[in-house]
Amino acid sequence: MNAHANLTHQADRADLAAAFRWTARLNMHEAVANHFSLAVNPEGTRFLINPNGRHFSRIKASDLLELDADDAETMNRPDAPDPTAWGLHGSIHRALPHARCLMHVHSIHATVLASLADSRLPAIDQNTAMFFDRQVVDEHYGGMAFEEEGARCAQLLADPKISVMIMGNHGVLVVGRTVAETFNRLYYFERAAETYIRALQTGKPLRVLPDAVAEKTAQEWENYPGFATLHLREMKAILDEEGSTYAA
Repeated sequence: MNAHANLTHQADRADLAAAFRWTARLNMHEAVANHFSLAVNPEGTRFLINPNGRHFSRIKASDLLELDADDAETMNRPDAPDPTAWGLHGSIHRALPHARCLMHVHSIHATVLASLADSRLPAIDQNTAMFFDRQVVDEHYGGMAFEEEGARCAQLLADPKISVMIMGNHGVLVVGRTVAETFNRLYYFERAAETYIRALQTGKPLRVLPDAVAEKTAQEWENYPGFATLHLREMKAILDEEGSTYAA
């Protein structure tokens, strides 16, 4: 009998594992740090998350922990998660039912943006416009994301319109309703940050979109039929063709 036959949320597990594998392929991971999580109950308090110390490129669906944000004994489990994963993701899932999926990385261009005195991402092209008026900058980094820092970060994401928290002096955290939506945003945010950083490097004036056009474009991204779902589907198809073990 398959040792993983009784695991719950198989489809969600496979989607999340594929996102880990693809993030590593894009070099947006960092050693065995950073975490993705996905709520699996209506209240948003039970969630899947990567196990402590596992490289993104090796994560399988069956590896993912299922945690309860309200369980005070979580860090006493034999398979306890990384304490910063519990501090940040546990705090957000505990406080914000709308934040179904969370993806936190220290990807290069997003972290460069987070290191600038002004970390806001302006709408200078179609991709950056995706995040117009949908980002918040955490300007009060207080150290690693243990529970106190995680609770503070959760407050910054209270508005359901916010899809990205640019974590000043730290990295980025992307929020969505599904793995597909959240990963698509993560992917595009890193590309958008790279475009902006490279544009700054020219030293030339930026062509910033008018607010009305930026908002129109952001809404068009949100309403683009099935785009994020197709993106994830194709990622999984490529992994499947390569014989990847992500879904195991």
